[in-house]
Amino acid sequence: MDFKKMLANNHVKPYLLKARYGIEKESQRVDLSGNLAETDHPKSISIRDEHPYIQRDFSETQMELITPVTETLKELFDYLAAIHDVAYCSMGDNEMLWPLSMPPQLPKKDEDIVIAKLKSVENVRYRQSLSHSYGRHKQMICGVHFNFEFGDELIQALFNIQSEIKDYRQFKEEIYLKVTRNYLHYRWLVTYFYGASPNSEKNFFEEDSLNRAVRSIRSSKYGCTNSDDVQVSYSSIQNYLSDLSLMIKRGLLLEEKEFYSPVRLRGGHHVSDLEDHGVRYIELRNIDLNPFETYGISYKQVEFLHLFLLYLLWKDEGNNCDEWVKMGDLYNDAVALEHPLEHTQFEIEAKNMIDEMEHLAAILNLTISDTLFVHLREMLMDPGKTLAGRLYKESEKSSQGQVATSIAKENYKQSWNKPYQLTGFTDMELSTQILMFDAIQQGIQVEVLDRQDQFLKLQLKDHVEYVKNGNMTSKDSYVSTLIMENKTVTKKILQQHGFRVPKGEEFQTIEQALRSNDLFSAKPFVVKPKTTNYGLGISIFKEGANYEDYQKAITLAFKEDSSILIEEFIKGTEYRFFVLNDKVYAVLLRIPANVKGDGKHTIEQLVIQKNRDPLRGKDHRTPLESIQLGELENLMLKGQGYQMDSIPENDEIIYLRENSNISTGGDSIDVTDQIPDDYKKIAVDAVSALGVKICGIDLIIENTEVPAANKNAYGIIEANFNPSMYMHIYPYKGKYRRLTMHIIHYLFPELLQSQESKLVKLGVPLAKRGFTTVSC
Repeated sequence: MDFKKMLANNHVKPYLLKARYGIEKESQRVDLSGNLAETDHPKSISIRDEHPYIQRDFSETQMELITPVTETLKELFDYLAAIHDVAYCSMGDNEMLWPLSMPPQLPKKDEDIVIAKLKSVENVRYRQSLSHSYGRHKQMICGVHFNFEFGDELIQALFNIQSEIKDYRQFKEEIYLKVTRNYLHYRWLVTYFYGASPNSEKNFFEEDSLNRAVRSIRSSKYGCTNSDDVQVSYSSIQNYLSDLSLMIKRGLLLEEKEFYSPVRLRGGHHVSDLEDHGVRYIELRNIDLNPFETYGISYKQVEFLHLFLLYLLWKDEGNNCDEWVKMGDLYNDAVALEHPLEHTQFEIEAKNMIDEMEHLAAILNLTISDTLFVHLREMLMDPGKTLAGRLYKESEKSSQGQVATSIAKENYKQSWNKPYQLTGFTDMELSTQILMFDAIQQGIQVEVLDRQDQFLKLQLKDHVEYVKNGNMTSKDSYVSTLIMENKTVTKKILQQHGFRVPKGEEFQTIEQALRSNDLFSAKPFVVKPKTTNYGLGISIFKEGANYEDYQKAITLAFKEDSSILIEEFIKGTEYRFFVLNDKVYAVLLRIPANVKGDGKHTIEQLVIQKNRDPLRGKDHRTPLESIQLGELENLMLKGQGYQMDSIPENDEIIYLRENSNISTGGDSIDVTDQIPDDYKKIAVDAVSALGVKICGIDLIIENTEVPAANKNAYGIIEANFNPSMYMHIYPYKGKYRRLTMHIIHYLFPELLQSQESKLVKLGVPLAKRGFTTVSC
């Protein structure tokens, strides 16, 4: 079959880069000195053996990070980054991930390496069998498995323009078999560029079987490989399956997953899936950890692998496929055992292959990074620029272990730099990022349905929940959201249920509002949009206002909405109650945006200084919002007799807003434990009156020591259908409240029940059963 001609067909070209990707990345847990960790796998991610994102591999210290299947490289690396964040924060602040395929120094005795403490007895026995067959030291080698699937559109387009094979499944199998055979033959090129295990630490080898530097111990015969008696043919799926079955029957393999081929044909999780459904994708298993990349593999590497696999489909193969594969084994072992700074013996062929790949990319109009081929040629001309070469040169200055420890510490610092963020998804709202973190940690599958709209699909086994903006769920009806969005309707419903709300009027035009100036201007009042959140367009006048300021406040409010409210100002302190399923989980005192004078700097300069706090940012991506200097702030300063260039006295507090929203630069203080229960009951009952399950309700309370039942003890000024959670989780001051975990347990009660059940079996007293995760 002429794949060269087929790939160049105009009906095929649009689909050439369509693919699906997945990464499984193994790393050893080490302490901050680079020694193998002595702790168990983190409890917060050991809920079950089959965690979708973070598992134990062979040993208790060997952590495997698994991305979901993605259709773009950007999404692939976003998930890989996010899962790394969860892993680091779950391990705690005394551990980090080793960046090399070769493990840190291991115990001298094989039996001192702890096998993964899995719940499945069968899985533990399998690992014990591996330790008898290969030794535990070799099982501690780590790497990257790259899962690759050609897009269905590509395979269908190729199938449609040929007539040799009538069955689509058979055609698809032939594509993957050809690519696999060629990969096994030419994989030495990947080993040359990306091999990165030149040396081992002390005690790795029982004898000095390898006492020199090489390109890749892991990819060589000294890595974890099957015995020479294990022979499997890639001539057809039938032969592949029957040979695997034969190896197991002869006792040469325990199970099919013990087949340590550099490439596996995958139909699903088990070999039987290949027989039932054919090949779905291939798994490349010969990739060393890239020590110079935080996540063990680079975007450019994966881009190369995708192009390389297309090239292998395009490139002719030898006539005898089994001999072709065996030749590849010999070539790869030769390259793997070359010195890291030595030019490869296949340099001329490597140069020709790079030229062919570049030509292929040009004739097929493939969009490839401009620097990819430049980088490949640089590594070919100078072996010191390959991963093994770079690591070897760095290690000459000290040792490979010291270099690895230094790199691990840099990755560790990066992971803890902004612990409130979920790397890979920092463009999303912070509450959503934290919810995603908790879901990933708890083993709930997370799919981002619409990134810009903060829309997620969460799945635990067959249980699916959809979440928007962190806490908008199916538990609240559409009409309840509309009720809270409409401040007029909210007030009327609450008033009808006997709750105190501010008196006021609604206006649809500026002119109509201006005509009512005399009704409000001489007493304390508030101007605010009818439906917007985040404190936008709100002006508060505690002493009344002149006509000019009244007019300006109305104009600002109408910029945010087509209708506005002018209400009485209720005296007291504003508190945000976070209510979930008829219970108050957090109460926050919010202090309006402010600066503290030092007698030297202007208000504008003080704001700039305060905004330098790394916890402050914009658009709800940080725990605190930056203080703005807009019309409302100028209006507030004017009412106090200040301007932006005024210099406050030392320790003088200057408020730039009347409204205390965190979203407008306010400070958050947790007071959950200080608020009396009668006020919490008011919040719960008010939310219930609105028919809501998840709500942030704002109460004005003049004195919390006065019983809530007293006349005018409180006033409810707003109910929020999408209350921010991050300000409770990372308050400016006070106790942190992990509201996202409460949301997850509310949506997936079976998760909480499962945790409780395990604690009961362990005999943990009820009073000590806490479910706070180990997290950033």
